Amino acid sequence: MKVTKLIKQMFPAQELVEAHCDGPCGVYDPASARIAAEAVLSMTKKLLALPHPDHGDAAAEIAYHNTFSRYVAIKEEQAHLAKSEVLVLWTDYFKPAHLEKYPDLHNIIWQTTKLCSAAKQHVDLDAATQLMEHIEKIHNIFWESKGMDITYYTAS
Repeated sequence: MKVTKLIKQMFPAQELVEAHCDGPCGVYDPASARIAAEAVLSMTKKLLALPHPDHGDAAAEIAYHNTFSRYVAIKEEQAHLAKSEVLVLWTDYFKPAHLEKYPDLHNIIWQTTKLCSAAKQHVDLDAATQLMEHIEKIHNIFWESKGMDITYYTAS
């Protein structure tokens, strides 16, 4: 043991790397949050457009409620997933240096997570649309922080 300690003292290892996240670069990407938020927006639109059946048609009522509940379940699941993805970026990727460069980052993240909650609680097209806009802001900050210009694409 003394020999190892002596060698380390005589020939200290040079620090060559500095990690800014819990895993190797490339692990984090706001695209998964965007995909989840797009599902929220899509399900919100579908819920608002779902025609209510005529009263008294039991089979149509059952089909309506089945479709409605499936859309709601997907909307809520995807809103929760979007929130989780944004929080992972916030807690694991973004560091104090990012806050210095992007002073509104904390507020953007906070508003985005609040919009995820609003999208879960309500069938609100405005909240779902704002969620997509906030995810785009996070996308832009994220990729700029990596020195990259990655275009923000949506499926719809």
